[in-house]
Amino acid sequence: MKRKVGITGQAGFVGDHLYRTLQLKENIELVHFKRSYFENEDDLTAFVANCDVIVHLAAMNRHKDPQVIYDTNVELVSKLIKACEQKNVKPHIIFSSSSQESNDNLYGQSKKEGKKLFMDWSAKSGAKVTSLTIPNVFGPFGKPNYNSVVATFCHKVAHNEEPTIINNSEVGLIYINDLVSIIIKAINEDTIGVSFSDKITEVPIAPPTHVKVSKILSLLLKYKEDYMGKGIFPSLEDSFEKALFNTFRCYVPKEHYPVKYTKHTDNRGSFVEIARTETSGQFSFSTTVPGITRGNHYHTRKAERFAVISGKALIQLRKIGTEEIIDYYLDGNEPSYVDMPIWHTHNIKNIGKEELITLFWINEPFDPENADTYFENV
Repeated sequence: MKRKVGITGQAGFVGDHLYRTLQLKENIELVHFKRSYFENEDDLTAFVANCDVIVHLAAMNRHKDPQVIYDTNVELVSKLIKACEQKNVKPHIIFSSSSQESNDNLYGQSKKEGKKLFMDWSAKSGAKVTSLTIPNVFGPFGKPNYNSVVATFCHKVAHNEEPTIINNSEVGLIYINDLVSIIIKAINEDTIGVSFSDKITEVPIAPPTHVKVSKILSLLLKYKEDYMGKGIFPSLEDSFEKALFNTFRCYVPKEHYPVKYTKHTDNRGSFVEIARTETSGQFSFSTTVPGITRGNHYHTRKAERFAVISGKALIQLRKIGTEEIIDYYLDGNEPSYVDMPIWHTHNIKNIGKEELITLFWINEPFDPENADTYFENV
């Protein structure tokens, strides 16, 4: 039987990643949530009554008046509990608390109070509550100047803006994919965290990476120089640097592609260097007859390059969950490439009258048991 899961804050940074990942799980049925539900009692009570599990991510974390942050976050928790009581339902609540709950600021205090309210409700009702203490999160599609220093620096570096280090402290970070995996374990009620009873569990999430702000900026500037400037893929052996690189790639302006190769020609013919890498990977090629389209799939962790060396092609990309389609036209007479950012479904179509020849590079050899390939039409 499928587990019905609703996500408050579904449209936010963590919520969007969690929602898109859960769409790939066969044992999950997603219950759609809108921010307006918190302002409509009937909508909110109908939502909670339809959920087996509610992941409560909705929260305010920035406002000129910190008291508004505190009041808003506590009110959201109170409204959710009230809706459950009105419908007499006991969904498993997974609450996103914060590592700031021990700090002396009103955002952290709002998270601490929200956790207490949920635990008091659990003790009274017998409902299951899991509280996740979440550190700083980074990953693709974070909002610059809002979600994290990584999002801000990625955007600025990729768009030729000048990033500024205000405090060169060491920060603890968790990649969004890793956080989503932990939340899914909680949804599936796998054993994680510290249980205080059969109904209440706290999960303190330690940041897998501690890194200085200057080190983050240094890596991003290297990606800009080597990857955007020279087309060189960096080493992807370190898990943090791989995650940071995949994050950075999602901020590269769409106008950056297609990138034309340098074509060396003499009386023997031509030579083109397809990809220079500091990491392992797999090269392959395809031939495509006129009118045929390949692809229509996306990856959540792989870096991939499409290089057209003969024929004419249309490469299309679309970020999952959005409608905007990006078109790139490539011609083998001027060999060029487009790199595929993660969470973007993509395809390639032969739009010419001759056979299309495409070379591919991807950073992981294909593994049918863990393909990281999800089919969706652009």
